[in-house]
Order: sequence, then C-alpha cells, then structure tokens
Amino acid sequence: MDATLNAALLDNLLTIAGRTSPSREEVRVWSMSGVERLAFTDGTTAIFKYAKRPFENEDHALRLADSLGVPVPAVHASAVRDGWLGMLLEDLGPAIREADDLDGAAAAVVLHSTHTAAALPVLDQERLRSLPTRALDHLGLLRKADRWQDTPEIEDALDRIAQAAEARSAGATIGPFGWVHSEFHPTSLHIGRRGWRLLDFARAFTGPGLLDLASWHGTLDDPDPVRLRVFLDTYVTEGGTPDALAQRGGLPAEKWALGWHRMWAVEWFMEQAIRWINEPATDPAYIKAVRRHLTDVLHLLEV
Repeated sequence: MDATLNAALLDNLLTIAGRTSPSREEVRVWSMSGVERLAFTDGTTAIFKYAKRPFENEDHALRLADSLGVPVPAVHASAVRDGWLGMLLEDLGPAIREADDLDGAAAAVVLHSTHTAAALPVLDQERLRSLPTRALDHLGLLRKADRWQDTPEIEDALDRIAQAAEARSAGATIGPFGWVHSEFHPTSLHIGRRGWRLLDFARAFTGPGLLDLASWHGTLDDPDPVRLRVFLDTYVTEGGTPDALAQRGGLPAEKWALGWHRMWAVEWFMEQAIRWINEPATDPAYIKAVRRHLTDVLHLLEV
C-alpha cells in the first residue's frame, strides 16, 4: 500500500474515532492487507487493519457477526479510500495460549449456529459445482496473457472434476449450512484473558460449514481424512449438528469436505493470479500450489 494513502486512510479513521495521532508498530503486512498496533498518548491501544479488494467488506461482516452474538473484535471506526478499507479495531492483547482442536470445534459450533445473514455471498450446490469451470475460465485468461502455458495437467484435472462436479457436490446444503468463516485456522481464533474472539472475516459467506472444519488444520500438509473425522466427532460432541457426519455426494463427510475445500482454494488461487494480484513473477508458486491441491481433489473426490 502506498505510504501516502496509508497515512491518509489512518487519518480518516482517527478523525472518525476522535483520536489523536498514535505511535505505530507493524504486526503483519503483505501486498493486499496489513495490520498495525497503535499506541495512544493516554495509554490505550488499537489495531489498524487495512485491505484492498476483494477484502474491502470485512467491517460489515464483523459488525454483523457482533450483532448476532459471535465473539469478534469490536470495530471502532471504518472507512474506504481509493479502493482500500481501513478499520480501527479493538486490541485484544496477547493471546494466553494457542487455540487447539477443542477450541476450534466449540467456536465453529457458535458460528455455524448463527442466523444466516442475507448480506453474505452464497456458496450453495450450484455455486460449488461451478468452481472447476470457473477455474478453467481463469486458466483461459492466464493463457491469453501468455502465462501458465505449460500446464496441460491442470486443465485435464479441472476438466475431470467439472464432469464429476454435479454428482460430487450433492449434499452441499446438508447441515451445517449457514455462516462460513472461510479462513478458519487456529491463528484466526484468539484466546485471551477475556475469552475467545474470531478474527479475519474478510471472505465470510453462507455455505457448507464443513469447509470451515476442513480448513482448520491448514493446507500445507497432506490432507488427513482420519484426523478430520476426529475433528468432526469433536464438533458434534460440542453441540454441532450430527448431520456434519452424514455422507454427501457419495462420499464420507470428511473426504467430501477436504476435497471441496481444496477445490475452493484452487479457484481462489487462480483468481488471485489473474485478477487480484496479477503478478507473473508469482506464477511458479501459484502453479505449484494448484497442481498439489488438484492432485488432492482428484483423490479425495474419487474422480
């Protein structure tokens, strides 16, 4: 983010909140967003978070979640300038420990039992089964830009998944179906002195809650259906719907969830590559990730 725009956006937020200029400490910064801790002269602190499209509606999601009883950091002020969202958020302070699987299951139960919000985009069965076709469209645009040329195996895998998508996407609306965090990882669950809070709602949507549960253990390691099945059992024990264990698309819930979560990630990676980041220098990393995830999808969805 341009430093001048960053300063102007923060100044807007401080004006809205009636605060004076603070000292600033970077917490995390990448090309599409950043987080800073602000310290004011009266001894109080706040979090300054900024992000560009498609993350520019997180303030709405956080306020909506709060209104529905989901524990999230309070939004003190928000503003949009030149396509960038800026937020002043409650500073939750240091975590007292890392979130574990029991914490994750309990938090998911709370989130998934929340009343569905009409303002959120919807990922139903029709949208789910369109993911491989949408990814193929992204691949076409990349190749028109003379990129991703030597990737026939990606096209072949997406074609095969698209052909199987209608059958394998069946059961998408079996419970839990509703609010999906979409970035549900232990790092998105803050365990503090005053309890837990969910962070990072920039890509929240209405859809299959199993995608949240499949994302909890991350995507860096090989998908582990047995481990996810244990997590699903924990989720049900903590009060989640027993339907979370039901077969769908002709597959056990854990394989369905892991397979479609990886396909969801593939489509997102490819959209980033051509639309949101659009930096040819990043292509090798994106191609490597897409190849790996598509191999997993073919195995998990038994295509």
